Amino acid sequence: MKTLKNYLLLSVCALACIACSKNDDNPVANNITLHFHNTFKGETIVLGDATSSTATVNTSAEGQVHHFSELKYVISNIRLVKVDGNENPYNINDLDKGATVINHAKPQTLDYVLANIPTGEYKQIKFGLGVKPELNTLDQVKFPNFYAEAGANDTKMHWEWGTGYRFTKIEGFYDNDHKEISIHTGSTVEGTEGEEETYTQGVNAYRDITLDLATHAVVGQVSPKITIKADFDNLLSGKTNTITLGPGNATPSVHTAANMVLFVDNLGGDGSDDRTGIFSIESIEN
Repeated sequence: MKTLKNYLLLSVCALACIACSKNDDNPVANNITLHFHNTFKGETIVLGDATSSTATVNTSAEGQVHHFSELKYVISNIRLVKVDGNENPYNINDLDKGATVINHAKPQTLDYVLANIPTGEYKQIKFGLGVKPELNTLDQVKFPNFYAEAGANDTKMHWEWGTGYRFTKIEGFYDNDHKEISIHTGSTVEGTEGEEETYTQGVNAYRDITLDLATHAVVGQVSPKITIKADFDNLLSGKTNTITLGPGNATPSVHTAANMVLFVDNLGGDGSDDRTGIFSIESIEN
């Protein structure tokens, strides 16, 4: 009888070990890392001041030379689409947990980790360039972490005059005499300044990006890395608009909301014919 009991006990332990092993081999969730690679025509951007000898210089379709000293943009509203078409939203209504500021001057911000993504095979990624209208308020109480990240002294992704966030912030220089570039995009409001009860939606600068994954991202035993290229050659030489910088559009103090939308549509697509803008999938590492 003792031998039989010992045998049964060993059998139960063996089954338990097998079950544990199977659970370890097949986790229910894992992470995905999004890596943002900022380029000019595939060449990694190097920032620099007006007379920098190391900054990456780009030439637009119109032959205009330019380079950047500052490059920042907001990514939010991330959704992953499985091969069966089911969409997995990632904290889409929580800016603290589901949004980030990509700051080219800070390499650590170029990697954004999506935590606890359900096991499966993913064929597509969707995300917002900017903040969707229903969340685009400077809410320090509801989203204190993102508010602080976006408003840090070296980030400044808050509109000083409005109630929302800057979506992109690009500083730099153009032409051989290094005239200033200062392109800031973000949704606008209409109404009486300082009287928030009168504000209504003006220009909606939020853009929804959709990128197909030619090689599917497989979440399971490994944590995939998706490298997303952002080619800022498209800022001036976009699929939608070809832009020449000049006194009327190179800085926020002079460019109108209509001028801003030309940059917005190049960066994030026009929302109909172009839903990729500057973005494309560079690689998938499973």
